[in-house]
Amino acid sequence: MFMSDIYMIFLGLLILIIGVLVGVAYLTLLERKVLGYIQIRKGPNKVGFMGILQPFSDAIKLFTKEQTYPNFSNYLSYYFSPILSFILSLMIWLLIPYYFNMVSFNLGVLFFLCCTSMGVYTVMVAGWSSNSNYALLGGLRAVAQTISYEVSLALILMSSIIMIMDFNLLLFFYYQNYIWFIILMFPLSLCWMSSSLAETNRTPFDFAEGESELVSGFNIEYSSGGFALIFLAEYSSILFMSLLFVLMYMGGFSLSIMFYLKLLFISFLFIWVRGTLPRYRYDKLMYLAWKSYLPISLNFLLFFLGFKILLL
Repeated sequence: MFMSDIYMIFLGLLILIIGVLVGVAYLTLLERKVLGYIQIRKGPNKVGFMGILQPFSDAIKLFTKEQTYPNFSNYLSYYFSPILSFILSLMIWLLIPYYFNMVSFNLGVLFFLCCTSMGVYTVMVAGWSSNSNYALLGGLRAVAQTISYEVSLALILMSSIIMIMDFNLLLFFYYQNYIWFIILMFPLSLCWMSSSLAETNRTPFDFAEGESELVSGFNIEYSSGGFALIFLAEYSSILFMSLLFVLMYMGGFSLSIMFYLKLLFISFLFIWVRGTLPRYRYDKLMYLAWKSYLPISLNFLLFFLGFKILLL
């Protein structure tokens, strides 16, 4: 009985990972389609019905290409950093609070913070090991940006944790039965949204890949499989950030169609922002984190602390 339970947990995790990978594949297709229509063009529409098989043909093309690597690169770290980045981005998905058959996390929020902090190292190593000035500069920018916004993310997260007084993500559902936290914490939820844009290196904060000066940032030397893995890791973290937003501010986790529609809507927001806003200036990005979000999140933290004490 005990072994069969373990097998079922592994089977559940395998299905989860396959689901995440297919979700990521179709998120890229959604992005290309939405950006196409925003720019008044079609987007992918040749492979399969209305381009529905495009992500799979892209994956086959990328993974069957020859793996090239620069002569002066530090080969082992250059080769393994995308793989590690991808593994870390999939590990975070263990947190999704299913009601059955899964690893139950009582300290889920801490696990999330640990995994996202580890993700910084893979970006840094990828930029450094390529031994290219552009890749190194892109990596340094991405690292500085990610570390800065992790501070604001952690503080905003603490306000939500104070509301439920637990690290378990499942409890967000029970506390939002009558009112969603997005109504109670509207300014904070907006701060969380833009911080998660910065955390996942998305427009308007994609300074790791400023085309005018850094070409494509820390992944400039990567092609074929390595590039595909970095790409998958980025989109997987976008999907997870959307999930976290829905969990914390829009009613928590429930196995209903509404939950997945909310998740889709937040993912769509990431794409909509990319199609609408121009890139921010780098110093302004840093000022935004340290001079705006840090004081706001600290003040709200004290406010919700007082609020919780009042309720008790």
